[in-house]
Amino acid sequence: MKTTLFTNGIHETPTLTDGDAIEARFKLDYAEFSLDVDLCLPGRGVTALFGHSGSGKTTLLRCIAGLERPMGRLSVNGAVWQDDKLFLPTYRRPLGYVFQEANLFPHLSVRGNLTYGLKRTRFKDSKVLLDQAIDLLAIGHLLERKTTRLSGGERQRVAIARALAVNPKVLLMDEPLAALDQARKREILPFLETLHDELEIPLLYVTHSSDEVARLADHLVILSQGKAVASGPLTETLARLDLPVRPDEEAAVVLKARIIEQDLDWHLARAEFAGGSVWVRDLDFNLGEAVRLQILARDVSLTKELPAVSNSILNRLSAVIQDIGAGEHPAIKIVLLQVGDSPLLCRLTSRSAQMLAIKPGQKVWAQIKSAAIIE
Repeated sequence: MKTTLFTNGIHETPTLTDGDAIEARFKLDYAEFSLDVDLCLPGRGVTALFGHSGSGKTTLLRCIAGLERPMGRLSVNGAVWQDDKLFLPTYRRPLGYVFQEANLFPHLSVRGNLTYGLKRTRFKDSKVLLDQAIDLLAIGHLLERKTTRLSGGERQRVAIARALAVNPKVLLMDEPLAALDQARKREILPFLETLHDELEIPLLYVTHSSDEVARLADHLVILSQGKAVASGPLTETLARLDLPVRPDEEAAVVLKARIIEQDLDWHLARAEFAGGSVWVRDLDFNLGEAVRLQILARDVSLTKELPAVSNSILNRLSAVIQDIGAGEHPAIKIVLLQVGDSPLLCRLTSRSAQMLAIKPGQKVWAQIKSAAIIE
């Protein structure tokens, strides 16, 4: 089976046996913390490892990198890196690792930092691959600059390029935006989205930021006290009522959509997803452009009758109630809705839920006050 680091780039043919997936089963005990996970993750796309500080996100990443030695098994797209008889040390694992801090060599230029990383790979086209990474991350104009003269966002882009240059079979990123201010985060996020679109290898992304999860992830693993309490596709996992990923005020779903219509007079665009469509602000979209929608539960209301045209809410969707869960406070309920093939969440008061007499299986109308394109 052929794999590709970049979708329009270098090809090679490694020996694969089990199919495209990361299988990670680890057990690691410390005095005050234990990691105990059994995961099967996609062999391509971005998997976010999400949870509060101390939940085990970085420990799991270090186990995959071989920086910790847990009991268990690890295979990456069919290649076994660890089992009962085998443990590949870090230097023999074909991976790239990007830390919170870029950890660049201050005595070398950007070019020197990038070419230094090539010493650990025997990949015959490594120079071509490095050139692709430089173009992908738009750092060509920085090559002769000292790393001490880079901004935080530029440093991280160089660190990512260095990690890609070794032809990794998996890219590990440990909260790469945590040390950056908001301006630098906005600077580097588009490049992370480009990685999401261009890389054919899996990217495991540690974060405690729900915004980064919504913007980048395809698959979501929620960790708590060293255990994976949920693992699955982003949309379905965010919609689970038994696993509140965020406080009620921030509960939301993320839907993949496509721009199918524009209203130039009112600067609006219609985004279609699996089950319906909503009007959003037109951010100079192109027709057919793929986007991600974030719909907050607090921006969804319910009614049993089709709302009047005079209602100020543009977006009204036919839905079926799937489940009703408790919020963080007794006064709040979170309702899981099904809109076509897509889930939706609604946050309402317990009193409203009782007045509407809602129950699972009931057909209702969901009114969406606001749907945001994730930028």
